[in-house]
Amino acid sequence: MKKIVIILSGLLLLSLTAYATDHGEFIKGPFADGSAVTSTCLECHEDEAMDFMKTPHWTWTRKQVVNGKEMEIGKTNVMNNFCTTVSSNRVHCSECHAGYGWSTEEFDFTDKSRVDCLICHDTTGTYHKDGDNAGWPTEHVNLEEVAKNVGLPVRQNCNSCHAMGGGGNNAKHGDIALVLDYPDKSVDVHMDADGNDFQCQNCHETENHAISGANLQTAPDGFNAITCEQCHDADPHEQSRLNAHAERVSCQTCHIPIYAKEDPTQMDWDWSTAGHDEAPNPDEIDGEIVRYDKATGTQTWKTDQEPTYRWFNGKAGIYLVGDKIDPEVPTQMAYPLGDIKDKTAKIHPFKLHTGKQIYDTKNMYFITNHIYGEDGFWDTADWQRSAKIGMEVSGLPYSGEYGFAPTEMYWRIDHMVSPKEDALKCLDCHGDDGRMDWKALGYQGDPMDK
Repeated sequence: MKKIVIILSGLLLLSLTAYATDHGEFIKGPFADGSAVTSTCLECHEDEAMDFMKTPHWTWTRKQVVNGKEMEIGKTNVMNNFCTTVSSNRVHCSECHAGYGWSTEEFDFTDKSRVDCLICHDTTGTYHKDGDNAGWPTEHVNLEEVAKNVGLPVRQNCNSCHAMGGGGNNAKHGDIALVLDYPDKSVDVHMDADGNDFQCQNCHETENHAISGANLQTAPDGFNAITCEQCHDADPHEQSRLNAHAERVSCQTCHIPIYAKEDPTQMDWDWSTAGHDEAPNPDEIDGEIVRYDKATGTQTWKTDQEPTYRWFNGKAGIYLVGDKIDPEVPTQMAYPLGDIKDKTAKIHPFKLHTGKQIYDTKNMYFITNHIYGEDGFWDTADWQRSAKIGMEVSGLPYSGEYGFAPTEMYWRIDHMVSPKEDALKCLDCHGDDGRMDWKALGYQGDPMDK
């Protein structure tokens, strides 16, 4: 049985009224740049800007307990196994920062005029940020036209960054792709453009511009998590046996049998092959796409993937810059916490992204690689130079000797919910052909065999 979601109509009316206002009456251009647009927005919306500047979408960091220690952690100072780090690559990475001009550590986070209102509130579909210019709008954007047509965010606004992280459509998450701009029911029952047509904030509840939800790496403490129980009962099924499963199995496990629907996702990134002039040609075999580029190495992409299943209690462990590694075993950059004995944990689906990335062979930690710009690896193909610059920015000693080590990174699968008739059945998990790795989950074998 579903909970009845009560909408406070008065508040909703006020909200819709605010965004239904014809901003063309107030917006007078032309505008020199995005910051000039924001200055106009601030004449009426200064409080909103102040609220936004308190959120991780602006700060890219938050005080939280990580691996048992309290620290400021977030997108700005973690390391992944895609493009690796933001630190010396801000000019490029800040294309997905909801601000303008964050190119160095000297960026003024108190300057309200640097807030980018348009990236979330554009309704024209013509607003784009420049990946070569610290997130300023591209030259072709008609800022006056965009500013006159602002409105509530829709999926396309969110996807312009979240679907494109890691270097391309659906590269990182596996379940957040441009196909979700206008999906049909088979791709996602909630966001079905001809059905429920949920926007992101239907689930990612928002208060004072603080948006709920985050990935394992940037919010390992599980802060502001989203659950299916926000709308659905804890006992949603007519069959008691299914409800019993729901006590230790997440909704997503059964209701998202595959991810990377239609749009492929990157499953492996091997940086160790980068920098070579001769390389294998791109190929596609059984849904597996292998791409090689001198600047980025070898990437493997796949569609329609079965998730990896692990126990998950809502919290995560992460690799912190400077942590020592064993190059003979994969280092987990982000991984779910919980096990079979943890009564707060449930079996949950994940995308497991693997890779190889550069590390300091004497200091035995990963290198904060400098990849962007004229002096970055993408342009120079010079690992030594790239490592030296990146480590100087991070403030870590670099021995001058490097190698490549394997990594793993888990990504929660929460989107691309299939129609209920496509949910997993008993034999999809149990039996000789079941998809579950029972031993990895702490069982002796299939619990149905007892």
